[in-house]
Amino acid sequence: MARHNRGMIKPLALFAAPLAFLAAPLLADGHAETAASAADDPGAEVSEARLRADMDTIIGFGTRHTLSTQTDPERGIGAAVDWALAEFGRMSADCSDCLDVMPVGRVVEPDGRRIPQPTLIRNAVAIQRGTQRPNEVIIVQGHYDSRVTDPLNGVDDAPGANDDGSGSVMVLEAARILSQREYPSTIIYALLTGEEQGLYGAGILADWVGEQGMTVKAVLNNDMIGNSCGSDGYCEPDYVRVFSEGLRADSTPRLRALQRRFGGENDSPGRNLSRWLADLAAEYPDGMQVRQIWRTDRMGRGGDQIPFLDRGYPAVRVTVSVEDYDHQHQDLRVEDGVTYGDTADELDWTYLTRASVLNVRALNRLAMAPMPPSVTADAVVKTFTQLEWSQAFGADRFVVWKRATDQSYWDDEPVSILENPPSDGDTIGGTGPVQGVPVYISGTRLEGVRGDDWLFGVSACNGKYCSPISTAVPGGAFEPVEQPETEE
Repeated sequence: MARHNRGMIKPLALFAAPLAFLAAPLLADGHAETAASAADDPGAEVSEARLRADMDTIIGFGTRHTLSTQTDPERGIGAAVDWALAEFGRMSADCSDCLDVMPVGRVVEPDGRRIPQPTLIRNAVAIQRGTQRPNEVIIVQGHYDSRVTDPLNGVDDAPGANDDGSGSVMVLEAARILSQREYPSTIIYALLTGEEQGLYGAGILADWVGEQGMTVKAVLNNDMIGNSCGSDGYCEPDYVRVFSEGLRADSTPRLRALQRRFGGENDSPGRNLSRWLADLAAEYPDGMQVRQIWRTDRMGRGGDQIPFLDRGYPAVRVTVSVEDYDHQHQDLRVEDGVTYGDTADELDWTYLTRASVLNVRALNRLAMAPMPPSVTADAVVKTFTQLEWSQAFGADRFVVWKRATDQSYWDDEPVSILENPPSDGDTIGGTGPVQGVPVYISGTRLEGVRGDDWLFGVSACNGKYCSPISTAVPGGAFEPVEQPETEE
């Protein structure tokens, strides 16, 4: 199956009948460039020593169970969240107060399942505001709470080293590194609680983001990124799995009807974010690679990406390639000669470090790239295909891609590149401009390309940084589906 060319794009004949502003033979990079130099690679700054130090600290709170004590200054979830907020504050002091540090939470009432009494769910959040598009956000998160065998046991020690201390220390390390740089878009670093009790912290943060009027470009939910071998001895040290949804969780009857006619079941924003992550990883063949899993989460299980997907935000789960069930959700014990428990000595620190490098590289690229455009394709009863897409603020070019409908990955070569797109407020052949509403650029006409046989997508680029591809199908845009949708 075809994959993106990860190097320079070679000259090719355009399918499109080019307007004056379309690129001639393509010499520039398209969706992804070759691996960046060390000076431009913040992933190279990831420190295993700092990951270990943070892990020692958070395990030192004994348990981080959501139902554990909120008032003990040294033990339990209250002390752990207080420390995380203070650590984000120390990072902010090192970057001239570049981080807005805050707890984001609320009291959750008993639910008859895993919340037996009114419980404060408090997330530790740090926001690095974008310099150009502060309401356009990327969220990187791990769940900070831990558990043992009984999900209601908030008393016994629950180290939660892999689940999900590993994702938590990665978030801290990413904030430590990336806060030393400036980005056009905003990055939100989040340590969530309440995951083991029902994904409560993620739901609270997702609601809060919506209340702030933020536009979510991507959510990278890292849950268990610290072990490479299973309890059966099978190991896979070179891959993380990235789970992505197919049909959108926020779909409507009208959207489902449109997808039956026009496609889109394999082109949700999360699915294209997963493809983008796999392509990024492949640029660094000695680094951590991505094995895409095309389902929302593991069979019969869930994670903190789900509340964001439910609200229409593009989100994926990044997790170990092989789970070790003896060392997650287990009481600390030795039984029949087998040691159980989620302890730090069971971690693969090289694996965790490499997974952290991948995350830092992804955050760096996503925060530099424009928002993926919203794309439409018109090929009904036509011998050609007409593409239109929304302006992406900060973009200096758009790259058009296609793939056959029975292919999983975009073609190696782009169809065309639109250089120097019209400035914000200009329109070429589209609708608008309207105050506060993105204008539309049209004119990419693919002569002789019968749309029935192809899927089309567009990525927006700012210099060498390109967004994930947005597919020209119903529900393909990186934005929530209107609820309820208006009838045309």
